[in-house]
Amino acid sequence: MRTPRLDVGKVDPPSFRRVAAFGGVYSNHLALEAAIADARSREVDAMVCLGDLGAFGPNPDRVFPLLREHRIPVVRGNYDDSIARGLDDCQCGYTDPRDNHYARLSYRYTLSKTSRENRTLMATFPAELRFRLGDLEVLACHGSPRRTNEFLWESTTPTHFLDKLAADAGADVILGTHTGIHWTRSWDADTGGRRTYVNAGALGRPANDGRTEVWYALLEVEGGGLSVEFVPVAYDHRALASEMRAEELPEEFVATILTGWWTTCLEILPGKERAAGRW
Repeated sequence: MRTPRLDVGKVDPPSFRRVAAFGGVYSNHLALEAAIADARSREVDAMVCLGDLGAFGPNPDRVFPLLREHRIPVVRGNYDDSIARGLDDCQCGYTDPRDNHYARLSYRYTLSKTSRENRTLMATFPAELRFRLGDLEVLACHGSPRRTNEFLWESTTPTHFLDKLAADAGADVILGTHTGIHWTRSWDADTGGRRTYVNAGALGRPANDGRTEVWYALLEVEGGGLSVEFVPVAYDHRALASEMRAEELPEEFVATILTGWWTTCLEILPGKERAAGRW
């Protein structure tokens, strides 16, 4: 049986005016379905997924039919890489024992529930995708252009570091995820022109903001410049919570879906980002 493929090698056509970018899906097929519908209603030219299809949520194989149906290209995240290769951990980049405890629970569940066919597919995902928004060169990655699991936080990432990443990558715009919290920054490059970093956040769980909606990024060229909008997505989060409980996932994960506040993966947060949450 031939393995179905997503359009992962390129975004076709190569130049767009309006693109929707989905961060970590984390097995949240209900949010992915709602985000696709919302993006289509906004008449986007293309949609791109920035990786980490599994983790946190239930029944990871349920996201793949949606991606196939809508021909959404996927960048390889650390989770996708680990699942595809059957590694011992998610390569999430955590250092705290509590963070790693929940990461192990999530990874073992996702690995056991992802079909061989979909694991084969994940092995084909590229480390990056490049396309154009108007005259702007965009590089889409998971963590950063230099490392798949690099955390780029708004409060701790200096602009000069982002500028070097963009310059080294030959990009006007870097589009990433991995942290699960959306943010963006634009600046004037020393060499001329304007550069932008966009963290699309995550579709798989709320942004530690007390809202049950999840977020994606909408990028559009307007008057020669770049417009970035973060779009909240409402979905049936109670149904997802019930599905998570049926799969016996940690109640801490369920609480985040129902309340919008993170209860795990907190130790990795810088002080400013953690202070914005409840815990």
